[in-house]
Amino acid sequence: MKGLTRSEVAKKCGVNIETLRYYEKNNIIEPPQRSISGYRMYSEEDVIKIKFIKNARNLGFTLKEISDLMKLRVDKKKNCDSVIVKARQKREEVDQKIKDLKAMRKALVQLINKCEESELTNDCPILSTFETGKKISQD
Repeated sequence: MKGLTRSEVAKKCGVNIETLRYYEKNNIIEPPQRSISGYRMYSEEDVIKIKFIKNARNLGFTLKEISDLMKLRVDKKKNCDSVIVKARQKREEVDQKIKDLKAMRKALVQLINKCEESELTNDCPILSTFETGKKISQD
């Protein structure tokens, strides 16, 4: 049986061997065929799927979303509309995360500025805010 070993696939795809195990365990990819000696032997199609998963993960898609996208990929009757909808939803999530991160950054800047005015940790605005959960003003 000709194929690629787990370590060869991991190297070729730029992922960890444990990542491959995780994908198999969670049915993201099907378990590969085994050689006579018991080694897992992956196909080039498996490599393509794993690269697909890795690239989609890099854009923030969850494994569930990726699984759905992979199903669309093999359904020859579907058009790109459903893929576009999923991509737009992901873009909206990313936009919201960016907005949230900007608000977090602004709050941290305010806390750092307040803390620079204090000398003792028992007076530290950062630590006090963490203890009380008091929101930082978003001026």
